[in-house]
Amino acid sequence: MDKTWIEMYEAAKAVIGEKVISDYVTAGGVSAAVLSKSGKIYTGVCIDTASTLGICAERNAIFNMITNGEYEIARVLCIPPNEGKGAPCGACRELMTQLMPGRYKDIEIMIDYASDRVMKLGELTPEWWID
Repeated sequence: MDKTWIEMYEAAKAVIGEKVISDYVTAGGVSAAVLSKSGKIYTGVCIDTASTLGICAERNAIFNMITNGEYEIARVLCIPPNEGKGAPCGACRELMTQLMPGRYKDIEIMIDYASDRVMKLGELTPEWWID
């Protein structure tokens, strides 16, 4: 596994940890790290609410990247519950495709950190409506 994936994992691991914020909001059960095209790593955690107004960790990390003036994603890594494996949800994929039309297919997604399994977003999201 290359050094960048390890750095992204460590950054996401540093912010994970479920917290009860109120009777209606929890956060941090899932964390994510996004590598921008400039090489900077941005992190985010999931925020879950009783009224479904929450946000996935991946989108939170992407919004953090955008807040800091960057708009192109190179890689995405998520640490799901029990450090399992998985791909970004449809809402996260949709944001990435709309953020980088014509270029989103090359975004690398860590599917399973334990086995170093990486896929490109284009493989996970073939023939998206934006094409």
